[in-house]
Amino acid sequence: MIKKTTAGLVSGLALALSANGATAAGHLEEITVAYFLEWPMPFQYAKVKGTYEEEMGVNINWVSFDTGTAMSAAMASGDVHISVSQGVPPFVVAASAGQDIQIVDVAVSYSENDNCVVASALEINKESAGELAGKKVAVPLGTAAHYGFLTQMNHFGVDPASMEVVDMAPAESAAALAQGSLDMACGWGGALR
Repeated sequence: MIKKTTAGLVSGLALALSANGATAAGHLEEITVAYFLEWPMPFQYAKVKGTYEEEMGVNINWVSFDTGTAMSAAMASGDVHISVSQGVPPFVVAASAGQDIQIVDVAVSYSENDNCVVASALEINKESAGELAGKKVAVPLGTAAHYGFLTQMNHFGVDPASMEVVDMAPAESAAALAQGSLDMACGWGGALR
């Protein structure tokens, strides 16, 4: 299974690179790949083993990011060649803004990884969700977590405009929530489970 997954990702990486012209001239000695630490995926096994470098014959610089929107910005500036698990919403936002990027595959199920967490001291549940109006919430804007937040607020009848929404990466928002600086945090990864 690992070999099949690795072969698929190497093929995807090669396709993505040829699509954006990064290896077309054959001059790159290093490729920079963005990824999320919070989304453990099979590709990370081959990353650790050096399989991609061996199969592609080029050094790969792996850089972790907090959000897909940050990956988009790094790709736009040329600092990153490939984003693994950038996220569908950040991809759509970047492509809609005219960024020349292509999607190769969708890697994870958002419903199993995204969460919104309310400070337990507020004692808010689904019946009292209306009490979120006026509260301070951290959300990484332009991401699947942002979409999930908007969908949840719509479901509970809470107008997001009635809340103080702060654009914040998930790890930072989890820390701020734990310190009592926020009433609610939306994002992904272990800190918000």
